[in-house]
Amino acid sequence: MTQPAVATEFVGSFECQQCHQQEFEQWTGSDHDMAMKHATTSSVAADFNTSFIYLGKPNRFFRKGEEYWVNIEDGSGQFSDFKISYTFGISPLQQYMVEFEDGRIQLIPFAWDNRPKIEGGQKWFHLYPDNSAKHDDFFWQNVGQNWNFMCADCHSTNVKKNYDFEKNRFDTTFSEINVGCEACHGAASKHLSWVANGDLAKDNKDQNKGFNRDLTKPISQWTWQTSTQATNKNANTAMPVNKGHSDQLQTCAQCHSRRLQISDSNPLVNSDFGDRYQLNLIGQELYYDDGQVFDEDYVYGSFLQSKMHHNGVVCSNCHNPHSTKLVLPENALCSQCHSPAKFDTSEHHQHSANSSGAQCVNCHMPQTTYMQIDKRRDHSFSIPIPANSQRIGTPNACNQCHIDKDIAWAVETTTRWYPSLNTYDAKHFSSAFAGARAGMPAAADQLSYIAQDHQQAAIIRAAAIERLQQYPSRNGVVAIARATRHDEPMLRLATIQGSAPYPIADRWRMLAPLLNDKVLMVRSQAAGALAGFWPELSPEQRRQLESSLAEYIEILKFNGDRGFARTNLGHLYANQGKVEQAIAEYNAAIAVQANYAAAYINLADLFRGQGKDQKAMETLKQGIRAQPTSGTLQFSMALALLRAKQTDTAMEYLVKATELEPNNGRFWYVYAIAITPISVSKAGTAFDKAYQVSGNPQYLYALCELMLSNNSPQAKQCLQELSTRVPADAIEQLKRRFQQ
Repeated sequence: MTQPAVATEFVGSFECQQCHQQEFEQWTGSDHDMAMKHATTSSVAADFNTSFIYLGKPNRFFRKGEEYWVNIEDGSGQFSDFKISYTFGISPLQQYMVEFEDGRIQLIPFAWDNRPKIEGGQKWFHLYPDNSAKHDDFFWQNVGQNWNFMCADCHSTNVKKNYDFEKNRFDTTFSEINVGCEACHGAASKHLSWVANGDLAKDNKDQNKGFNRDLTKPISQWTWQTSTQATNKNANTAMPVNKGHSDQLQTCAQCHSRRLQISDSNPLVNSDFGDRYQLNLIGQELYYDDGQVFDEDYVYGSFLQSKMHHNGVVCSNCHNPHSTKLVLPENALCSQCHSPAKFDTSEHHQHSANSSGAQCVNCHMPQTTYMQIDKRRDHSFSIPIPANSQRIGTPNACNQCHIDKDIAWAVETTTRWYPSLNTYDAKHFSSAFAGARAGMPAAADQLSYIAQDHQQAAIIRAAAIERLQQYPSRNGVVAIARATRHDEPMLRLATIQGSAPYPIADRWRMLAPLLNDKVLMVRSQAAGALAGFWPELSPEQRRQLESSLAEYIEILKFNGDRGFARTNLGHLYANQGKVEQAIAEYNAAIAVQANYAAAYINLADLFRGQGKDQKAMETLKQGIRAQPTSGTLQFSMALALLRAKQTDTAMEYLVKATELEPNNGRFWYVYAIAITPISVSKAGTAFDKAYQVSGNPQYLYALCELMLSNNSPQAKQCLQELSTRVPADAIEQLKRRFQQ
């Protein structure tokens, strides 16, 4: 009789020590080991017998026996004592966490600089001084510093968030407080059984030795090309001979990636990455247009762009996963695959031997500093092109080191070394991405081409598809439709955003096949997008949405501790005509994240739709008090006042909106329309600003129209610019209207 399968259980890292002493010793004290600890004398690095003055106010760090405490300002503006329950990280800084009765664990605003004193360390500092106001996400008691959502899944082993959606409480658990052996290898109870049964000496079929994942390197053999093979562009670089299966990269990516967690029950390696996480693509708010890191992107998104990834390199080719240190020093690391005779020479790097400029990583993996002192390297392994700093405003490694030199010097110098380095490449994705950011019409075809170019990295193709939402066109439809059928889940996911501007009939045809997608993130997001058109869907279409929409709702509830999830749920209910449920969720969004502007805006819109204009304005005023830095709230209030014929007051809010978000073209455009009867000059300036910050030809058209209607001498120049952005017949129609 077949025995029932026994669930694999987590046993803890100390069980591993018995057989894996060397690995355990390497892990002890590592970044993984120190990822999170109970606050004890063996884990706390900071001085808890001191005070730190911030904004003229003393913050006191002290001990009560074996306990660590801090006296800091809370959300009410009062200074109170808080017990430190946990430490967080170790190098180059250590943070400290406070546990609250509702299960929330929050990181205090002050961190300990754990670098040596000679490097400026061994002191307290405020981690986010520019984002520490009560309405900021990163105020220490707000969502941006909440461990349960932001940190737990990556800093502990086998985390279950256990958020109570109805009670707005946490009961978060973990098998091991830090990143232990099983965080990477998986639960080990079956491995222990494998050992206990004497399978070490047997030639059995369990290649993974009781584990459910294979963490070996996928490339078992590399071969070297030689410079005599002149036609081979990979000369002097090792190339993979074969590529096997490995779960290593996906295992590391669970933490070393910028992503949204959508489940903590779906397995990591037995299904797609997207069954547990939704990866952030190369978005404009996270990356520069050439793919370099901007915000904290945690390696994976950068690495997926690289030739290293394309050729089968994985994390352990460079990093010891147990000690988290490099496997070889400096350039020797790169020389594993790149011939030092070719690349580790002054002829290649053009710097003195053993200088910082001679180190491969300083050119090909430039550093960005986060959290004030935490330097992290870009893992896209790109070639520095100083001319891109001139063309599209991206940083370059040359000027990051040579801060006393300008970009023109860097371009001239590197062109002298490599004549073709700074040549403009219209086919490179950076040209299309920069064009899309500026709203240039030519970017439409470029994006469509990149989206369908098999030689591009999948994450770049997906990013191009997302940007196609700015350019609805026939070519865009073709690119999106093809991507919905692609084997790569990232491309299929990107089509959901790329298809956003199309009417529901077209969008349904594009996305409906994704409702049965094998990857959770794809089918759930497709369902959420299509459900936004609920009133326009047929009964049969609504029926087709049922299964995947239920999963979408579960994801929102899983993340119900955040305003975005509650607001999206409210929006879904509003579209379905469930008004009371929608109001309840918008209010719940405000309750869990009082500074979340979108919750107030959506709730106000719902009240306005019910004819409750006064209640809508009261909601917006409440939102402005809770989040005074939101230009969108100010703008929404202005629109409400304009509808109420309170133009003078509305203008004040419009001005404030443009001050808070000066790069929002729509705000400038509406302000220009509103101010036109009062001041043509101010209207012209605002229309021009709207166009300059967005590149939207509609705003330039409005500016030309204003100039023509007022016989401005600059109208001709405006029309010349407009002729590069819109069809010729549109120009002729505009001229005829004003008999020019």
